[in-house]
Amino acid sequence: MSKVQVSERQKKAYQRLLATHQKIEMKGKNLLYTSVNGHMFTMFSTEGKLGIRLPSEERRAFLADFHTELLLTYGTVMKEYVTVPGDLLEDTETLAPYLARSYDYVSSLKPKPTKRASR
Repeated sequence: MSKVQVSERQKKAYQRLLATHQKIEMKGKNLLYTSVNGHMFTMFSTEGKLGIRLPSEERRAFLADFHTELLLTYGTVMKEYVTVPGDLLEDTETLAPYLARSYDYVSSLKPKPTKRASR
């Protein structure tokens, strides 16, 4: 399976989106993502699509409102991630509240244990 590179336009739109929330920073070099407490909550798929992790009710509403689907990456459906349509990625004002809800949702989850380096 070949990986689709994130375009400069997508990356800039993603950076504008992340700039709307002071606690969020972009991570990754090849596959860009965000995480908090060890939980990812936004990510670009291997197909070059942005996914945002949302709680169940908001996920259902997002899928219906924006006529999109769950995120597919590495041939696997990411059950809590919605695919952000390309034109919506460009609409920072509309997408920013979803980013904030995603951050709040993932922040409410129990932190993942950190891996300790072996001695």
